[in-house]
Amino acid sequence: IGENIQLLVDRPDGTYCFRLHRDRVYYLSEKLLKVAASIPRESLVSLGTCFGKFTKSQKFRLSVTALDFLAPYAKYKVWVKPGSEQSFLYGNHVLKSGLGRITENTAQYQGVVVYSMADVPLGFGVAAKSTQECRKVDPMAIVVFHQADVGEYVRNEDTLT
Repeated sequence: IGENIQLLVDRPDGTYCFRLHRDRVYYLSEKLLKVAASIPRESLVSLGTCFGKFTKSQKFRLSVTALDFLAPYAKYKVWVKPGSEQSFLYGNHVLKSGLGRITENTAQYQGVVVYSMADVPLGFGVAAKSTQECRKVDPMAIVVFHQADVGEYVRNEDTLT
């Protein structure tokens, strides 16, 4: 979301912040942060909205719970056709045949938010091809690598925190 991160922190309804707790990054209001300060760290399970977590190799992985906050400010977007929505929600990559639209000047390996054609955010991905390359590839080529989607709520409901 680039410079739009400022819009997440300085909101009209108060000041919000990001906090790291047990390898997870949480997004919460400063009011909630002050309340949570009275709870010992080892007793605290979660606070605010989980934006993602750091893997054991110290790479950050966005969580689908951040989708509602990041989607309105995304610079690069991809829209999938109705026939490909279900495939993406099952955890599959987006193929050229399922691509509806893509934001102009999207670079290869750029993070994107995946939308349905009805402008409903479905998840996150990484552009496998740039916008110009997408026009030339065959219909079975992968154009967006799957990263996270709203179908994870159903697939991983026993392990999501």
